[in-house]
Amino acid sequence: MRRPFSLAALTVLELSPVEMIEVAARAGYSHVGLRTEPATSAEHHYPLLADAALRRATLARLRDTGIRVLDLEILRLKPDTQVRAFESHLAFGGDCGATELLVAGNDPDLSRCAERFGQLCELAAPYGIHPHLEFMPWTDVPDLATAISVVEQAGQANGCVLVDAFHFNRSGSSLSQLEQLPPGRMRYAQLCDIAGPPPADMARILYEARNERCMPGDGDCDLPSLLRALPPAISLSLEIPTRRLLEQGMSPLERATLALEATHRVLERLCP
Repeated sequence: MRRPFSLAALTVLELSPVEMIEVAARAGYSHVGLRTEPATSAEHHYPLLADAALRRATLARLRDTGIRVLDLEILRLKPDTQVRAFESHLAFGGDCGATELLVAGNDPDLSRCAERFGQLCELAAPYGIHPHLEFMPWTDVPDLATAISVVEQAGQANGCVLVDAFHFNRSGSSLSQLEQLPPGRMRYAQLCDIAGPPPADMARILYEARNERCMPGDGDCDLPSLLRALPPAISLSLEIPTRRLLEQGMSPLERATLALEATHRVLERLCP
């Protein structure tokens, strides 16, 4: 079985969706991840949902290149979230063939977070989309154990947990916890690397996450062990924002290609 590789938006955030699809095709990816909602108010965002011309151009480029959409991101479950408001994201996901949805937990009431995650799963099911709750150290779902608890409490068959190598490392989550998660609760994972021990300052961890990730194999994460603990041939989204390479003038195509080549080298280490 050929493993799917997806180019994550954060790796080449300066690109429009159309440009990103072209880069993914040229670099050898099978999929892309599209941002229908910005992660922060400060980042530049291409409004796929509001711009009909951009949607049409994106869908056309997907058809022309054969690139598929793995996931949409990033929807946040907050105290005031009205889950029905997410329907437009899911409808676009249905149009572009996305099968996964990245969700963040930003509600300190974890019971309410689980209830709304369950509602989102129900809303997503007719579109064939699987919401993945991503744990991030600075959110109200800071680690793998919390993410598992929320998803299991939600109790929906299409509810999943998203494991990102960066967050797995910086949250202090363990392989033993990961091995307890049913394989059906993981349909894709995000891969990168990071150097050095986790900083004590959460603001520093957040900066690392958005600016200082390393290519797989260039940091201190035990990626082979992490990959062995995941379901075999699971789809991998390469999310590797590296400001240093951007400032050095490395193009999005060069960065995307470098990420895929580094990932292949790590995967080769898994072979007996």
